[in-house]
Formats: sequence, C-alpha cells, structure tokens
Amino acid sequence: MAQLVGKMLTANDDAAYISEPLNVLHRAGIFRAPVKYWYTYITNENENEYLPAFEELLNFQYHTWLEIKSIRSIKDFLRMGRDFRIFYNGSLHGQRALIKDPFAVFSSAWFAQKLNCQVVITIRHPAGFTSSLKRLGWHFDFDNFLNQPLLMQDHFEKDRHAMQAIDKNDIIGQGALLWKLIYRFVHLTRNLFPHFNLVRHEDLSLDPLTGFQNLYQKLDLDFTEEVKAKILNSSSSENPNKLSKSKTHSVKLDSRANLDNWKKILSAEEINQIRNITEDVSPHFYSDDEW
Repeated sequence: MAQLVGKMLTANDDAAYISEPLNVLHRAGIFRAPVKYWYTYITNENENEYLPAFEELLNFQYHTWLEIKSIRSIKDFLRMGRDFRIFYNGSLHGQRALIKDPFAVFSSAWFAQKLNCQVVITIRHPAGFTSSLKRLGWHFDFDNFLNQPLLMQDHFEKDRHAMQAIDKNDIIGQGALLWKLIYRFVHLTRNLFPHFNLVRHEDLSLDPLTGFQNLYQKLDLDFTEEVKAKILNSSSSENPNKLSKSKTHSVKLDSRANLDNWKKILSAEEINQIRNITEDVSPHFYSDDEW
C-alpha cells in the first residue's frame, strides 16, 4: 500500500517519487549514508549520520560515482538510469521530493521537525499485514530493533522479552508483533503530531478517488483529471485481486477484491494468534466487526 500511495501522490508533475532510502539495500546514488538496520530510528542524538545525506537527497543531488561503483548487473545499471532521471527532472523542474519509505516510520517525527516534511502514514489491518509476510515468506529479525539502543530506550524496552522470545520460524507471530510495535508507535505519535496524515489501506481501497483527493488537498498537490485516471486505472476491478511474488512492487490491483484476501491466506488459528498479540493496539484502528 505504501508503494501505491507514493505512486499515486506523484501521478502528476508536482512531486518526484524517491523509494526507500532507509532500506538497508538502498542504492548509494540516491542516498549515500549506510543503513545498518531495518526501521532505523533517527533522532537528534544520531542525526549526524543521516542529516547531510537527506539534505542532499531533498535537493536532488544524485551521487553518480557512488552508484557506478556499486553496479553489479544490467538491472543495477538500468536502475541507475531511472534514478538519475528522477533526480535530474526533480532538480530541473523544481519538484517536491516524495520519499516513500515504510522503514522511516519510527523516524517520522524527526523528518517533520528537522526537515519540515509533511508525513503520510498508511495503516493496514494486522491480519492483512501479516498475511502478506506469510505469502511472500518474509521473516523479520527483531535484532534490528534490539540492536538500536536509542529505539529501545525511547520506545521498546518493555517489549524486549517479547522480541527475544519470538520463534524465528514463526512468521505469523513475527508479523503480528511487528505490526503491534509499529502501530502502537503510530497511535502515540498521532497524539503528539495531529497534523500527520493517517490513512487506512482499507478506506483507500474502498473509495480511492475520495481518499486520494483528500490527501492531495492536505498536501497542496494538484488533483487533475490525469491523476484521477491513474488512480482509477490502478484500482480497477479488471486488475488482479492479489500480486504475484514476482510483482510485489506493482501498483495495479483490484483494490476492493484485495481487501479480504487475508481470510483465504490465514487459518482460523493464525487469525486468532494475530488478534491475541495485537489486541491492545488494533482497536485504535479497527473494530471487532473488521475481524
């Protein structure tokens, strides 16, 4: 959903789409700072490691030589051409940079305060979120949190045992605990930063035109007929109702039909497990009827 939201918010020429600088596998051309952990936590205490690189990114400064040194395949070369073009056009046409990065969620306050960013956070049902991890076979290693002292100190010390105790083969438990930690943080953050834009995946799926029009208005973007057409095309009932493993970055999906796919992917026992793990956070975003 973050991919879709980012692409739809750059459906005209107002903003340039920049993908996941805080992904540990990010390209050096777009972001020159190394990223060691998934969901890196940036605050005033460690910002010196990241602030200069983000200032360069927001000014569309592309690091061509760093990217050339990292090329290992034709795919890397083609990606460099794509990214260079995005940065060049962004600089040439005075576009705003739209950073799509789910791994920046714990740093959202820093982005808003230090870089004056407008923040959009997408929310997905815990069962939907976890079912995607199961379908794709994506495990999560909580050492990514446990090895970040500032993140643990500020937010997750009370969850240390739960993270340490999780079965490394239990993808359902991992997904549910990850959802709980992310969205407990989001819930607390929205109370501190009420101007953050929170949108539910399910609401955008049911009424994408209204949902995106509201976001365009809040972000001061031009909601044109071309934008409407792209949104309708991306969510059409003629699109597949789920993405194949080889097309995880596609934005063309039957948005309504995709809503309840998790009920087909997860067993009743797995849904119960997810609900039990997330029960102290999920009611802030989802009612009993939505299970």
